Amino acid sequence: MLERGFKSWAERTAENFREEVGINSGEPLNPKELASYVGISLWTPKEVPDIPEEVIAQLLEKDPWSWSAVSLQVNGQKIIIYNPRKSEGRQASDIAHEMAHFILEHDPATLIVSPPLDFAMRSFDAKQEDEANWLAWCLLLPREELLHAVCRGFSMERIAAHYGVTETLVNFRLKKTGVLTQLGRKMSKRTRR
Repeated sequence: MLERGFKSWAERTAENFREEVGINSGEPLNPKELASYVGISLWTPKEVPDIPEEVIAQLLEKDPWSWSAVSLQVNGQKIIIYNPRKSEGRQASDIAHEMAHFILEHDPATLIVSPPLDFAMRSFDAKQEDEANWLAWCLLLPREELLHAVCRGFSMERIAAHYGVTETLVNFRLKKTGVLTQLGRKMSKRTRR
């Protein structure tokens, strides 16, 4: 559950980042460019130093749909390892999500490895995950951008293609931001006149 005021803060923060990077209204944000701008390195598994070939094969060939992205900090360097097998829209969301963890200064997850069982688990903080999701989605598709796109008559497919996100994200943002409700009220007022 997000704290009161977080969603508004995230929208303002996303707008500020977009302005700082020089993205004009109506333009998509490239999360890979934003990562570079804020000093985060992006790697695919193949770019991880000394990673065994069998691990790369597991991540990219045998079971590529079981993971999306992970963020870590090594010797002060912020790194996001993302899954290049996912769609471009999904990669954008995954990278923006991990970047949001850094922006929000979240505590990193703890990895628990059990060598005798060859088993690993990581800690999970639902609040931090919700915050990272919301900020990521605001960065990729701010409410005002979504509102303007819908007012211009863009379809869900066109919005997704233009902003480089998935249709699932567009649909979610349409429902959760109140854009459809706001437009419904405007249409209702117009028909009453």
